[in-house]
Amino acid sequence: MVARRKGDDAPVGAFKIRGAWHRLTALDPATRDRGVVAFSSGNHAQGVAWAAKRLGIPAVIVMPADAPRVKRDATLAMGAEVVTYDRMTESREKIAAHLAHARGAALVPSFDDPWIIEGQGSAGIEAMSQMVEARLPDPSRVVIPCGGGGLASGIALALPDAQIVVVEPESWDDMRRSLEAGWIEPVGDNPPPTACDALQTREVSPLTFDVLSRRGATGLAVSEAEIRAAQRWAATKLRLVVEPGGAVGLAAVLAGKVELTPGLLVILSGGNADPADYAAVLGGSI
Repeated sequence: MVARRKGDDAPVGAFKIRGAWHRLTALDPATRDRGVVAFSSGNHAQGVAWAAKRLGIPAVIVMPADAPRVKRDATLAMGAEVVTYDRMTESREKIAAHLAHARGAALVPSFDDPWIIEGQGSAGIEAMSQMVEARLPDPSRVVIPCGGGGLASGIALALPDAQIVVVEPESWDDMRRSLEAGWIEPVGDNPPPTACDALQTREVSPLTFDVLSRRGATGLAVSEAEIRAAQRWAATKLRLVVEPGGAVGLAAVLAGKVELTPGLLVILSGGNADPADYAAVLGGSI
């Protein structure tokens, strides 16, 4: 039996709220007053915006101009200021760092931060508790969607006895190639488009790479067709809406790239799918 952990049941429809809340609640009062700056294609953006609103912290989010409208609108609805950029020609890290410096605000990265990693790792702890309650084997292998690696490295630390497998879209599989090479390998020039907006990280951080490398993690890549097939399978078999980036782990399993063994845990990490694109996927027109 394969266990799955759904990450779209949080208030913002993705696991990212875990790290955002953990990071923002650790800020001292003076820092909170100066606000926070984050960068994200949408799920971390919503997590930070949600946490900031509840804590009374001003928030600025740097988002790509082509971010899904559903994610951008949700971020704005929670009171955050949104600054857009071109993900292919501009550096979101540099823009966010400049804004944080100019405003005296705290920078809240989407994955390159110990607090963020620790917060995301709580998903692994919860998943193991649920498997124990269901009288399933303890997690022996965990298949995890990977962009910058915050969720994967957090779960790797939370479940030290489990084998970690990260999954990325083809041509955006820099963590896979980095783990195989033993050093950080960025995404190549002019990568093809992918529906996985949440996983379009051009280069992983030394922090997440180090955690996953030391834990002996391995990586896989899946095609856009395999991702769409996984979204349709989740909808028909599990009755779940899963965004493309959240479906890559399931895609690897359904494509036969992961051996089905006792204790296999698959993470479905987000449900913020663009309505029109999702309808097209379910209808088979793309």
